[in-house]
Amino acid sequence: MAQENENIEENSEDESETEQEITSVLEEDSLSIKKTEENAEPEVTWQDLGLVDALCKACEQLKWKTPSKIQRESIPVALQGKDIIGLAETGSGKTAAFALPILQALLENPQRHFALILTPTRELAFQISEQFEALGSGIGVKTAVIVGGMDMMSQALILAKKPHIIIATPGRLVDHLSNTKGFNLRALKFLVMDEADRILNMDFEVEVDKILKVIPRERRTFLFSATMTKKVKKLQRACLQDPVRVEVSTKYQTVEKLQQYYIFVPVKFKDVYLVHILNELAGNSFMIFCSTCNNTIRTALLLRNLGFTAVPLHGQMSQNKRLAALTKFKAKNRSILISTDVASRGLDIPHVDIVINFDIPTHSKDYIHRVGRTARAGRAGRSITFVTQYDVELYQRIEQLISKQLPLYKTEEDEVMALQERVAESQRIAKMELRDLSDKKGSNKRKGGDDDDDDTEGAKGFRKRIKGGKKKGKK
Repeated sequence: MAQENENIEENSEDESETEQEITSVLEEDSLSIKKTEENAEPEVTWQDLGLVDALCKACEQLKWKTPSKIQRESIPVALQGKDIIGLAETGSGKTAAFALPILQALLENPQRHFALILTPTRELAFQISEQFEALGSGIGVKTAVIVGGMDMMSQALILAKKPHIIIATPGRLVDHLSNTKGFNLRALKFLVMDEADRILNMDFEVEVDKILKVIPRERRTFLFSATMTKKVKKLQRACLQDPVRVEVSTKYQTVEKLQQYYIFVPVKFKDVYLVHILNELAGNSFMIFCSTCNNTIRTALLLRNLGFTAVPLHGQMSQNKRLAALTKFKAKNRSILISTDVASRGLDIPHVDIVINFDIPTHSKDYIHRVGRTARAGRAGRSITFVTQYDVELYQRIEQLISKQLPLYKTEEDEVMALQERVAESQRIAKMELRDLSDKKGSNKRKGGDDDDDDTEGAKGFRKRIKGGKKKGKK
């Protein structure tokens, strides 16, 4: 009898299951219709934004299938002739959001010295220039990059050719406005401040004021920033007319596809843990962030002595060296780029797999910019932040800012400490190499020369020289 009841129950369950299946299929169908209707709205093409065919073609050639959020929001507003404040997370496509409307306006009204783009760092200036040239290749756009660390005379010659778009760091542009004969920006139609918060944080306020005084009031202004600070608000009042605010992310946030971890390490074993992680995740490309120029060089030397292909990038390197370091990393000749915050903003290096915060950033907002170097444009990525006994408060601020508690990156202590001897030996050699490099720099300065190779490349043979010296001593 019990068995019969079970059979009846099973049959009724089967019937109800088939009914559920039918209803769920019907629901799925209606949902899919709804979804396609919903999806039809955001599936915007470049043409829908109001861009001309030449620029749509340029976007397709760059394999940009559809506009990003910030581009969808800001391009139509810009094409209507309005000033814009664009707030968007790093890696969201801000450059094209201002470049495309400027190029369209340039097509309608071709003239020299048409637009000025101010950026906080030299690397970002070169990157923006590349994007302008790629987007404007079919329409013959001429750009000029005016940044420090380069020869003023050759820049003056470039400016004499009257490019359409000038991409500059504020300090060097002011130098040219003061000292280069015949150069002025009286005809300027567009002013863009990219990473405006960083421009102002780097104390370029005086230079920005000088630039605002010598450019026409009748112009269009785009202010793009990842964060809205008091200084940016003040700048907004000073130089924008009835602007439209385009905000893609209201909260400070990191990209969804980014896996973030922290690792708690005693400060004296930081190097050992770094080497362990690089060994464990070998085959990936890394960006390692340090807080000082000296630490980037020291870490690069340390890793090179252990057989890693690492290249440093910091503010005290000459511009040629900085570009060379970036080129080596972009071309995948080097798998590790060790940098100060000079590379934390805006740089788009597609193949960065892992970001390591070797020194925790003192400003928690810089954390968002650093980890934004990976997981860009829909790709996945990882970040690992080193937290020592002295960094706990800074780390808690980061967690508070991003409203997330990060998981611990798991390591086996025995495996890590097995590397201690090798790392200690490499630290000792790196110290000697650092001393050697500073002596070499001192003598170079006295001679008035500058070595355009990466500072640390020459130090690779240093170990041989030490060994050779020891043998001579024994004799």
